[in-house]
Amino acid sequence: MTMTELIRLHYPILDFKKPVQQVVAMGFFDGVHRGHQAVLARAKAEAEKQGVPLAVLTYDPHPIVAFQTLKQPLRYLTPLAKKKSIMSQLGVDRVYVMQFTSKLAKLGGQQFVDEVVMQLNPVTVVAGFDHLYGAAGTDSDMLHLATYATNRFDVVTVSEFDDYNQKVSSSTIRSMLDQGNVDGATQQLGRIHSTSGIVVHGEARGRELGFPTANIQTPEKEWLPGIGIYAVKIKVYDTWYLGMASIGRNVTFGDARPITVEINILDYQEEIYGEFVQIQWCHYLRGEVKFENVQSLIDQLNEDARQTRHYFNAKL
Repeated sequence: MTMTELIRLHYPILDFKKPVQQVVAMGFFDGVHRGHQAVLARAKAEAEKQGVPLAVLTYDPHPIVAFQTLKQPLRYLTPLAKKKSIMSQLGVDRVYVMQFTSKLAKLGGQQFVDEVVMQLNPVTVVAGFDHLYGAAGTDSDMLHLATYATNRFDVVTVSEFDDYNQKVSSSTIRSMLDQGNVDGATQQLGRIHSTSGIVVHGEARGRELGFPTANIQTPEKEWLPGIGIYAVKIKVYDTWYLGMASIGRNVTFGDARPITVEINILDYQEEIYGEFVQIQWCHYLRGEVKFENVQSLIDQLNEDARQTRHYFNAKL
């Protein structure tokens, strides 16, 4: 794995020491999905061919903050630390994180190239076919990038990445997760969608039912799947365990309850309050159901555990 350097930038870029020549891949890259991976693989090949480092120019926060009123907190498929980690595995040497501000959002395409891109000393710039930069409503697209470059760097545009004739995109993956379709998200991401969290005290109701759960407080920025029951893997300390997870409101025990994340870790009894854990959302089992009585719930939990074991055994 490459030891990736992260460098934060703010426009206007001042007191910045220009790096050695490098290939620069541009994009927001939320999810670093299979389409993004194709862009980074092409950029890595260019960098190796020319014997220069590979850098990424990305943004934080999401550009939407400069254009729209937010109706809910910003969430990401891959918050910045996870994005950097995945990019390290893909051979990226340096990640430039440009603060996305109103000033940056107003730059025309030529100005963006002259005052932002050229600061990174690119020998080649690589991006997906639909990548936009600079002000909305201008010619800040890949078709015009070579014109703005004026022979100062080469431009490589990576074409659309499809999976069974469906465009692979961050928005598609977010929609799939919201619908509970974690299997589809896995296909588009090229890996299992994961989140993290801290184990906190809950109502201990699962323990009373014979299914003790780890209640997970998830960071606000991370994109959880929609309400439902899932087969998951959970990493505690340095070991992965199988589990069944509930994202829901525990409607059997009352209405208008807050959404919680609870995981029954199979064949595991230790208390782990305060531990940082990672969760892989492997497979959707069913939706949340309001049960008529506690015994019906217990019967269903036994069936969920059976289905979870069956799913993972079939994967072996």
